[in-house]
Amino acid sequence: MSAPAATVLTPPPAARATIPRTFAAMMAREARVMRKNFLSTFVRVLVQPVMFVFVFSYVLPKLGGGAMAGGPGGPTFSTILVPGLVGSSIIMQAMMAVIFPLMMELNWQKSITDRALAPVPIPLLAVQKIVAAAAQGLIGGLLVFPAVLLIHAEGQSPHVHVENWPVLVVVMVAGSLLAAAGGLLLGTLLNPQKVQVLFAMVLLPMTMLGCVYYPWSALDHIRWLQILSLFNPLVYVSEGLRSTLTPGIPHMPAWAFLLAIVGGTALLTWAATRTFTRRVLT
Repeated sequence: MSAPAATVLTPPPAARATIPRTFAAMMAREARVMRKNFLSTFVRVLVQPVMFVFVFSYVLPKLGGGAMAGGPGGPTFSTILVPGLVGSSIIMQAMMAVIFPLMMELNWQKSITDRALAPVPIPLLAVQKIVAAAAQGLIGGLLVFPAVLLIHAEGQSPHVHVENWPVLVVVMVAGSLLAAAGGLLLGTLLNPQKVQVLFAMVLLPMTMLGCVYYPWSALDHIRWLQILSLFNPLVYVSEGLRSTLTPGIPHMPAWAFLLAIVGGTALLTWAATRTFTRRVLT
């Protein structure tokens, strides 16, 4: 009998770091960080909207003020608050999720260079930061829904009805990406030592004048402010959510807020990737 032929063992193919695989690995890391910090994120997301809902939808109606936003038969103030507070949470959480980590990475130690060593183009690294922050903003908006729907005085429950599910999904997802791209742009333009300017000059005015507590059409009698507010991205997210969650309240036409949200996302993403690349390489 002839001896059996020797089995030729071929080594397994070497694993190659592809761009999609590396991108997925970075997103998996972000998911682990979010899961680890979920409790603190949960508390941070809910404190401000819960306090607003508690005061305007529970305390004031109990005191006899602010019971109806539009007079007898009009919408309750809690109804007006639902889309505004959800939109505000999406915008604020997505922006903060990218701004503060980025400012720490861009300090004098330049720890961002460790990320830049990943086998992906630097603009794609910026996109990954935008996507990760947008996911946190979207989660923040979803967490606020139960609070704004359940906290109210007797007879002051919000009247919410989803008019158009596709528009709702587009506004929430694109709004999260818009805020994250804007946050990345601000984070690469601002000096980390001047972060307090961000709150005083950007985030606070954006929230107060973002049509959170009133519809955009209510500014008809203050025409200059109505026009000026069109530069606020939160206005379009609030109005987009208002059109699909509380369609009975006057709101912007769909083409206007969709054009602003989708077009603004593309423009801010382009600008943010350029400024991010410049900061990393300098």
